[in-house]
Amino acid sequence: MDKQQEYWEKVYKTKQPDSVSWFQEHATRSLEIIQSIGAASNAQIIDVGGGASTLVDDLLTGGFKHVSVLDLSTSALEVARKRLGALDQNVTWITGDIRTVDLPAHTYDIWHDRAVFHFLTEPADRMAYVRQVIKTVKPGGHVIVATFAPDGPEKCSGLPVVRYDPDQLHGELGAAFELLEHAREEHMTPWGSVQHFVYCHFRCLGWQ
Repeated sequence: MDKQQEYWEKVYKTKQPDSVSWFQEHATRSLEIIQSIGAASNAQIIDVGGGASTLVDDLLTGGFKHVSVLDLSTSALEVARKRLGALDQNVTWITGDIRTVDLPAHTYDIWHDRAVFHFLTEPADRMAYVRQVIKTVKPGGHVIVATFAPDGPEKCSGLPVVRYDPDQLHGELGAAFELLEHAREEHMTPWGSVQHFVYCHFRCLGWQ
């Protein structure tokens, strides 16, 4: 287990899911974007860094049949699995580092990431992430990435982050992606402070 995995395992073993800054009772903005795509119920969706998020619950309730949740922390995934009960059998659970995990090629119709990309402070790590997206998302598939906005926090859970506006985020992903829409969110933490996020919805055009 590397240091990053140890760090996030400690977070989820020592804190309740609703006592971390990124907790959402429902991932409303993410759901709105996914629903606007109009994907069929058999669409392949992956929630990157999904951890203990309730997005998977709402996707299953909404009729989607092929949802994968990836996270660095096994403990985070276990929180979601216990919450879902028997429904967890309908989900593909993946423990791994998004930079290096072996994911199937040209599989996903929708890639969703809320608050993973902004932790990638090194250019090489961001490049590895982008290669994963291009490899695993079907050409023409949808990519939703949410990060801290320029007026968002400079750190999260004690770790440094990179903040983005839509053009900066598009620049990081590159020419293989078409920016379709973007929106801001004022996220209220469990202790009442506001964090500013930007959500960007891209179409993956494939290798250029």
